[in-house]
Amino acid sequence: MSALAERRERARNLLIESRLTPNAISLTGLALNVVAAVLVYNDEYFLGGVAFIVGSVMDTLDGRYSRMSGKGSQFGAFLDSTLDRVSEGVVLSAVAAQFAESGDEFAVAATVIAVLASVMVSYTRARAEALGVTGDVGIAPRAVRVVILSIGLLFAKGASLGDFELLEPAVYVLAVLSIVTVFQRIFHVRQALKGT
Repeated sequence: MSALAERRERARNLLIESRLTPNAISLTGLALNVVAAVLVYNDEYFLGGVAFIVGSVMDTLDGRYSRMSGKGSQFGAFLDSTLDRVSEGVVLSAVAAQFAESGDEFAVAATVIAVLASVMVSYTRARAEALGVTGDVGIAPRAVRVVILSIGLLFAKGASLGDFELLEPAVYVLAVLSIVTVFQRIFHVRQALKGT
C-alpha cells in the first residue's frame, strides 16, 4: 500500500471513530446554505456561491459518510433528503428576492418554477423508489442543479470572477432542465410499470 493510501486509510478510520454523525454533517450543510442565502440577499454573490458550494458538498458527504461509517439510520436518510430540499429552496428564495428587488418579474417567476421543479425532481425519485423502480434517471439530478446554480452565483454581476451576468441565465437553465428531468422520470416510471 502506498504512503498516500495509508494516510487516506488512517484519516478515514479517525473520521469513522470520531463522534461526528451523518446528521451533524447534514445540519452543517443546511447552516452553510442559510449563510449562502443571507449573503446572496445582501448582494454578496461570490461569497454566497462559495458558501453554497461548501454547503452542497456537505449535503453530498453525509450520505457517503453514513454508508462508510455505519452510523446511518433511517431517520438520518429522511433528514438528509429533507434538508437537501430546504437548502436548495432557501438559496433560490434569496435569488428570487434579489430579482424581485430589481423588478425582474420574469426572472422571479423562473426562479419559483426552478424551486418547484427541483422539489418535483426529488419527489418523483422518492415515489418511483417507493414503487420499486429506480428513480434517479434524467439530465438534472441534484449535483447538476448545484453546478448550474453555483456557476450563476459565482458569475453574477458584481461577483469577483468577472463582470458577467450568469445568474439569470443559470436560473432559466435550471428551471428548464428540472422540468425536463421530472418528465423523464415520469416516462421512465410509466415504462417500468407497464403491464402492472
